Amino acid sequence: MSKKFLAALAAAMMLVTAGCGSSDSSSETAASSAASDSSASSAADKQVSEAASENGSSAAESKEDGGSDTSVSSLLMTVNNSDGKMKIDRPESKSTPMGDKDTWTIFVYLCGTDLESDGKGFASGDLLQMIEAEPSDNVKFVIQTGGTKDWNNELFSAEEAERWVIQNQDGQKVGSVPLQNMGSEDNLADFLKWGVSEYPAEKMGVILWDHGGGSVAGACVDQLNEGDTLTLTEIDSALSKVYGEMTDKFEFFGFDCCLMGTVETANILASYARYFYGSQETEPGSGWDYKSIGTFLAKNPGADGAELGKTLADSFYDECASIGREAGCTFTIVDLSKFDEFTKAFNDYSKTLFEASDSSFAGVVRGIMKADNFGGNNKSEGYTNMVDVGGIIAQCAGYADGSAVLEALKNCITYNKNGSDHSQATGLSVFYPLHLHNADEIRTFSKIAMNPYYLSLVDKVAKGDSETDYSNAALFDADGNWNNHASNEGDDYYNYADAASSEKSDLITFDIEPRLTESGAFGFKLSKEALENTAQIAAFIYMYLDNGVVAELGETYDVNMDLATGTVSDDFDGYWFSLPEGQKLATYPVSYEENYMVYTSPILLNGERTNLRFVRTGDSIIVEGAWDGIDENGMASREIKEIKPGDKVVPLYCLIDTDSDAAEFKEGEESVWTEESQVIYSFMPEAIYYYGFNITDVYGCLYTSKVVVFSIDEEGKISFTDPDELKNAESKEETAEAEE
Repeated sequence: MSKKFLAALAAAMMLVTAGCGSSDSSSETAASSAASDSSASSAADKQVSEAASENGSSAAESKEDGGSDTSVSSLLMTVNNSDGKMKIDRPESKSTPMGDKDTWTIFVYLCGTDLESDGKGFASGDLLQMIEAEPSDNVKFVIQTGGTKDWNNELFSAEEAERWVIQNQDGQKVGSVPLQNMGSEDNLADFLKWGVSEYPAEKMGVILWDHGGGSVAGACVDQLNEGDTLTLTEIDSALSKVYGEMTDKFEFFGFDCCLMGTVETANILASYARYFYGSQETEPGSGWDYKSIGTFLAKNPGADGAELGKTLADSFYDECASIGREAGCTFTIVDLSKFDEFTKAFNDYSKTLFEASDSSFAGVVRGIMKADNFGGNNKSEGYTNMVDVGGIIAQCAGYADGSAVLEALKNCITYNKNGSDHSQATGLSVFYPLHLHNADEIRTFSKIAMNPYYLSLVDKVAKGDSETDYSNAALFDADGNWNNHASNEGDDYYNYADAASSEKSDLITFDIEPRLTESGAFGFKLSKEALENTAQIAAFIYMYLDNGVVAELGETYDVNMDLATGTVSDDFDGYWFSLPEGQKLATYPVSYEENYMVYTSPILLNGERTNLRFVRTGDSIIVEGAWDGIDENGMASREIKEIKPGDKVVPLYCLIDTDSDAAEFKEGEESVWTEESQVIYSFMPEAIYYYGFNITDVYGCLYTSKVVVFSIDEEGKISFTDPDELKNAESKEETAEAEE
């Protein structure tokens, strides 16, 4: 074993574990294990060898000078609206091995970003795991670096794109090329072209390593190039260039990234690989267990992608469990040879569901919103708009028969592993506009949509209410044809989405306006028209401070509602979440199932803005940690940080001036975390509060009801009051004080 290579990585990981607590415990164990192994290794006296850098650069030069374009035509899906059936044309399926029997090469596109820089060293930790794998002449990892301002080890330079080979518990730098944008399709294509030429094997896999944000945001954020990312269309284009120079498919293509386990991703990759590996949910920074991957292949070089995938899924779950994150774990292995069966079945299903939305739009949207979703999707953490596709199909069973497409989905998923947060997840997500950011989001989705009918449903939701009935005619050409490459509607078509997310709903009206009943309950009855346009109802709570300013305490789905009649009333018992000393948290639901609810709350943790994640099961509350949510590039944070004794937690509140509607964030009081600290669900302190309803319509627009005031006295008694009565009482009190 190369002492220099191992020592550099082990030293880097010791620094990381010293600074990052339990989220890096598995890496710390790996580092200490590797240190002990190094003294016993028969290769301990080997020094890290650097092959002539010309090896890497000459390969790059030769492909640039080759002149010929070997790209293949990428996926073509066509549908004629007359019968609605889909035809799929893919590049020729290849099956002639490019290397010796029982050999494996795994290409790792290692985009370090902030997961490596700032002392985190997660990429270095995974390199260390590759080194630790059992030695084998048949298995190698081939790596290209980039995308980070700094590497957390002494071996890699951030000034160039380095190419390394890890094999037989040794690492060799085999070349370098000028530093390029890791969010560039040409950069990915150049690496893979060089790799399959220099290191062909009977079975070859590709791993994109970094952040991910789902089907629209893509993966691999280049920290040095304004956060540029690889979109799915760019990945498709890159692979079409590589595949033309191959005689076989990749055995697998995987994303060691968050949220990339999607149908849109699998659909792209089915042209170039046999299996797809990905997670529907966020992944921890430590990512996959590369020691298990290398060791499994060393012992089972004849294994196929399905067998390797199962080992990877199980070891990934175990790695999540080692840092306390197994509850949110998801991992899926897809047999891409069977994916077209799902794609065609999903097209047929989507056509039926879209047609059903003409008469049952609200029911369809409610069904979709009941399906599991991933990556937060709330006002505190941000939105990924990734929803479980099988959940959509199951929840909308009353509007479209999903038996055939669910069977096709089940048939193409060879294995998946879920934690308790996503026990009902079916393995793959699909984009759905829970909350649109802008027109670019839906414009990007339109280029990767699975079929015209699901795109029509998304378009219908995103476009919003209009005086005329929705028509999807713009998505088809004059002959009624749609294909995934032709933008019949034109890019300007989706400009409507730039304003849609800020609109307030005009569709919510009432047979009985929100009011206090004689029994003291607060509720309303929707009109028939409003009921047909209502997707979701939540209650909100504000605490009254002074001078017309209120602090938002969050939302809850604890309301009594009968969507058959449109009758809704409060179900508030006076309890709310707080820090140990009683300071209330602004709290928002993340996922909401019977007896299992995940919540988030905006906080400062040691002065840094993040979100406190916790789970309530029955009477028990478990703090998962602090999660930063979704960044400006649409990428999900991979770290859920443990909150440790001595950490300083400061709640954040949105303060609203009820006279001007001006809003600003304010900090609460600092709370120092201890071994005994826990989130508490307790009775609210004596104060005056506002309670009302947020009603989301089927287009995602919001109606906020009038509010009532409730007060809690020192004995814990809750009293509801009309706010006008409160204002009148305050006015009389002020007048009386002035007269005195």
